[in-house]
Amino acid sequence: MTFERNAYQSLLKWKGNKDRKPLIIRGARQVGKTTLVNHFAKEYTNYIYLNLEKKDDRQIFEKSDRIKDIVNAIFLKSDTPMDRQPTLLFLDEIQESPEAIQQLRYFYEEYRDLHVIAAGSLLEFVLKKVASFPVGRVQHMVLHPINFEEFLWATDKKNALKELDIIPVQNYAHDILLQLYHQYAIIGGMPEVIKRYKEEDSLINLSELYNNLWQSYNNDIEKYASNSTERKVIRHILETAPFEKDRISFAGFGNSQYRSREVGEALRALDLARIIQLIYPTTCLQPPLIPDIKRKPRLQFVDTGLLNHTLGLQADMIGMKELNDFYRGRILQQLITQQFQSISDSPLYKPSFWVRERVNSNAEVDLVYQYKRYIIPIEIKSGPHGKLRSLHQFMEKSNHPFAVRLLANYFKVEEVKSPGGVSYFLMNLPYYLATRIPEYLEWFITKFNNKSHPS
Repeated sequence: MTFERNAYQSLLKWKGNKDRKPLIIRGARQVGKTTLVNHFAKEYTNYIYLNLEKKDDRQIFEKSDRIKDIVNAIFLKSDTPMDRQPTLLFLDEIQESPEAIQQLRYFYEEYRDLHVIAAGSLLEFVLKKVASFPVGRVQHMVLHPINFEEFLWATDKKNALKELDIIPVQNYAHDILLQLYHQYAIIGGMPEVIKRYKEEDSLINLSELYNNLWQSYNNDIEKYASNSTERKVIRHILETAPFEKDRISFAGFGNSQYRSREVGEALRALDLARIIQLIYPTTCLQPPLIPDIKRKPRLQFVDTGLLNHTLGLQADMIGMKELNDFYRGRILQQLITQQFQSISDSPLYKPSFWVRERVNSNAEVDLVYQYKRYIIPIEIKSGPHGKLRSLHQFMEKSNHPFAVRLLANYFKVEEVKSPGGVSYFLMNLPYYLATRIPEYLEWFITKFNNKSHPS
């Protein structure tokens, strides 16, 4: 079963680029990198697949350092003609071969007609072993777990997907889209889990898959860690991180005796592996968004479905009418952040949230999103305007009048006045539209810029 992925369009654009460079697809294990490229291979007359976890495939790069010999060996081994038809070469699990990573430079410089894609899950750990990484000779993209739009494709909800294209979303579609989003919120975005869910239309037999996925991450600890102490700390983090509060301290993490430095190094290793990422706050009100790594970060898990399973929450989520207040809002915050990540394939992008921390006067906005020249504050909560204290404080300092609240209600734009007397426009956006935030901000800012009142 092949799922439609938004990243497919990025691959088509890459294929059509005359200055195409070898493409490295990064991402956590089991998010669908290999399946995506195998599906994309239908765009080519010739396709060569090498899995560098296999010794026979890896030896092609170990036996010679001459790119001509390597290319000839690849075509000979795969019995593929070296003709004028475009050929896609896919180097899967490239992290197993530092030699193959080095050769990407020469694929670009000497064999531009050969379209090369490489994929790997733990590349950041291998780069230390690469004597000469081909900087400027390769492109990068990140593949994330399946997002809500892709989930609708995967579960054959094509009509629901079409409703997402209507801006603003129509009220008649709201309840159905909300229900579908709650299904997705329970299951998460790991392709193997969604495949099983579609086949059986049931949550009953998914536990084994979640357990296997989490265990596969545990099994990679040897690759994440640089020494025995770091291995112990990483194991501890994987066991306790799901139960931590919203923002974390390194020292004594998970009621342990580990020092701040030990926990920090282990968390940064998991961040590189994209299993548990560190999301730092910002204090910026204008671009660029600069994370403040001296302040307490949040933890972002690779997939909300895995987190739900680990916390034992999935049964409690069935039949819920809204997620804003469920588990203190943490699950929805994780899910929305996951959706924001999914709409960017840049390895440099990380979501951020805004803080102002002063004595007896702290403020925190759940997310901020840079859209053109604006930093847009985004709250993930229900309730009246009086509960938007932090959002009010942000808008009183902001250089624009646009704010967003993600919630389970119908779409609505209203004018709000802060306690300090600052008026601004608040777009109440159903949270199932998180992946459409760029389009909605375009609509919002275009429609209400230079207006004194919402229409």
